[in-house]
Amino acid sequence: MKYLTMILATFALPALANVDIVGNVEAKCVIQTTKSGVYGNPIASKLSTTPADGGVLPVIRYDVSIADAYTANITHPTSFSSSPSLTDTVAWTGSTSVTQTSVAGMSAYEAAKTVVNNTTIFDLTLAGSTWFSTSSSAVYGTAKPFSGGTYTASVVATCIPK
Repeated sequence: MKYLTMILATFALPALANVDIVGNVEAKCVIQTTKSGVYGNPIASKLSTTPADGGVLPVIRYDVSIADAYTANITHPTSFSSSPSLTDTVAWTGSTSVTQTSVAGMSAYEAAKTVVNNTTIFDLTLAGSTWFSTSSSAVYGTAKPFSGGTYTASVVATCIPK
């Protein structure tokens, strides 16, 4: 019996434990809508967020707590997310610019921005808050009037880790 116990002890499985390590990461880049945009209708075939056209520019605020860790990617619309039925093409234009900053050095973001298709990219090199506004314009057909109704399009704002 003594030898049997020794043999069984040799083949016994070792004790094993899995210990989790948990970490919570708070967002270091937060995006907030400061002002929703509104399309003005200065002529029958055009919708525009430009104030001169009766529109309101949407304003988006980025709050960054870690410098030089993120890029702001802001995409102006190229289609309506909802609208009355359209039978012709819509020509889209738009742009995004820095409109306010919490740190004077952030004003350099405007000159350093890059534009790829309808997305404007800003390198967020400083910690603090930056406000961006996006213009959007849609021209229907060949000077064809838009039908009456509600037209909705979206600006897409993302914060991309470098």
